[in-house]
Amino acid sequence: MFSPRSIESVILEEGPTMDLSEPRPPASDYFGRLTFTGDVMMRRLPPDVAMSLAATIQHGAPLDPALANTVAAAMKDWAIEHGATHFCHWFHPLTGSTAEKHDAFLSVNSDGIALEKFSGDALIVGEPDASSFPSGGIRDTYEARGYTAWDANSPAFLLTTAEGVTTLCIPTAFVSYTGEALDTKTPLLRSIQAVAKQAMRILKIFGTDAGVSRVVGTLGCEQEYFLVDRSLVNERLDLAVCGRSLVGAMPPKGHQLDDHYFGAIPSRVLSYMTEVETRLFELGIPVKTRHNEVAPGQYEIAPTFETANVAVDHQMVTMHILRDVARNHGFECLLHEKPFAGINGSGKHNNWSLSTDTGVNLLDPRDETHTNMQFLVFLCAVIRAVDLHAELLRASIASAGNDHRLGANEAPPAIMSIYLGEMLTDILDQLESGKPRSTVKGGTLDLGAHSLPIVPRHAGDRNRTSPFAFTGNKFEFRAVGSTTHVAWPNTVLNTMVAESLDFMATELEKRAGRKPTEAKLETAVRGLLKEVVKTHRRVCFDGDGYSTKWHEEAATRGLPNLASAAEALPVIAARDNGKLFSKYGVMSGRELKARSEVLLEQYCTILEIEARTLSTMVRTEILPASIRAQAELADAVGATQVAGVECPDAEQALREHVGTVAALRRGIDAVDAAIASGPHTPEKRARHLRETLVPAMTAVREASDHLESRMPADVWPLPTYAEMLLVGR
Repeated sequence: MFSPRSIESVILEEGPTMDLSEPRPPASDYFGRLTFTGDVMMRRLPPDVAMSLAATIQHGAPLDPALANTVAAAMKDWAIEHGATHFCHWFHPLTGSTAEKHDAFLSVNSDGIALEKFSGDALIVGEPDASSFPSGGIRDTYEARGYTAWDANSPAFLLTTAEGVTTLCIPTAFVSYTGEALDTKTPLLRSIQAVAKQAMRILKIFGTDAGVSRVVGTLGCEQEYFLVDRSLVNERLDLAVCGRSLVGAMPPKGHQLDDHYFGAIPSRVLSYMTEVETRLFELGIPVKTRHNEVAPGQYEIAPTFETANVAVDHQMVTMHILRDVARNHGFECLLHEKPFAGINGSGKHNNWSLSTDTGVNLLDPRDETHTNMQFLVFLCAVIRAVDLHAELLRASIASAGNDHRLGANEAPPAIMSIYLGEMLTDILDQLESGKPRSTVKGGTLDLGAHSLPIVPRHAGDRNRTSPFAFTGNKFEFRAVGSTTHVAWPNTVLNTMVAESLDFMATELEKRAGRKPTEAKLETAVRGLLKEVVKTHRRVCFDGDGYSTKWHEEAATRGLPNLASAAEALPVIAARDNGKLFSKYGVMSGRELKARSEVLLEQYCTILEIEARTLSTMVRTEILPASIRAQAELADAVGATQVAGVECPDAEQALREHVGTVAALRRGIDAVDAAIASGPHTPEKRARHLRETLVPAMTAVREASDHLESRMPADVWPLPTYAEMLLVGR
């Protein structure tokens, strides 16, 4: 499995599937052609059925079950015309990935006649095995029944493999026999509903709800990833199994010169990106941006905003396509948060906002922000939510992989804080002291050359060190890890903001009445905002989140700092969080506790898999190679001494090498012992592994990297960082 292959042979054998020499049609010609929505849906369905389904997709209206057979028949014909032979209910179990069970359209009747069939019942409900997925105790192994239920808000789509196999994928929720959520979609949909309900209360208070039937969450996720030659990945067990290198000495050149960031995209990588974009456009995924990221071999893709539920589905499809297409071009796409220690890792910036179904962004401050009381209510509700639920928000992005990023001078710290910028910070100052009277303006920049335009300057800068930053008309949750299934952090974010909007609406109704005069409402709003700002602005910080001074200041402010996933994940099942999710109908206490247990078990399992992989690599590859290098060095020292020549430097090098090999043996013995020992309950085991296994693995890495940096290149058994990071050069 891990034998090397040349890049040329990989490309010739496996792709690429696109003929990039031919002129490409504009993306608008084929955008969404593989999704059952928009023009496709309108052409395939009777007008009344199409309008009913469109109302469900666009406005969240209940779908008439009587129309299901008509929709199913149209979907089947459309899918078969595109080469599909099977359909599947595509869902999001608690594995952090997606799942699908394929069923053939082909059906043979009692007369032996074969027909393609797809009923409305098969469209709406499926019955996969629920016992083999993580459930946190909701399902026992012997209890197998589960249900998938069609999510008509997210369009069905056709997914085609590199080999040309096409399947109709129907986005669904996944629940147990008892109706409890076993997936990430069901709580997300509930949380979207919860935050929308409370946001509508705010709109009604301000009288801006006319023509608005619902509020929707909007989301756009920037995805960072690494590309590595697939033949090199096949030579490294750690990359193949764990998605990250468990050993590896730093290369002579990393990203010190910052010459990779936004640099010219290598032609081979650009061909890959072009095929990725084409596949995504066909699936109706509106990707907008592509560029080189900071680290060599690292890149980014970003879409435009969509409704949150669809954006989450599209994000999971995007990760699938990134991996799938990479192999056509001789690459492996690494989505791990930290594939290479010492090199910048990857995040997934989660851009979140709230909008009306009439297209009004509720987090748009507009020009005279100090007069926009409705915006300031939404803004302060978010500030309050992040302050009150900082530990829960931190726990929502906790994972073994993200532990390598947070606070590592490249990503936001584990301390949850909000960056607002100069303009909004000034307005908070005004709110806290009294009536806001002005809005800081951005102005313009004259660049001093007549050939250059006057550049409009924003009222505030951006802060890349903040985990939760306001960026003009949305909040960017920058601390989300690159492998994270974004449904969970957005479920948490929606729920805690729903609670805060509920608080704000209740207070305003109490202080101003349900139909207040404009003056009375303004007085009530100003008084409430002043109190909220005074109480909760401690979570706002516009400075350098990487600095040690901020850690000290955050502690003084009383902000939590859960440095690892082992500390953060148990927070999820806390009693107050159970009440929060239950109150807004997002999750029951049992569902929440199950998620906490599943995430803790995943954390432990990932660490144990990494440790066993490291042990295998050290014992079967690195140690044998190190002993060979030791023997060669000993032979050289012995031969030199026999020749009567003193060689103190070589003798010292031999002693150092022998000592490092011994340290490597001790270290891997400690790794094996840490796996075999300790408690087995998820929370206690997570802490045990964090406190014993992680330091032991770090010690092994240090010894191995020391050996790699001094051993002959022809003896070292693994591809090096220098080889793996020079992608497309």
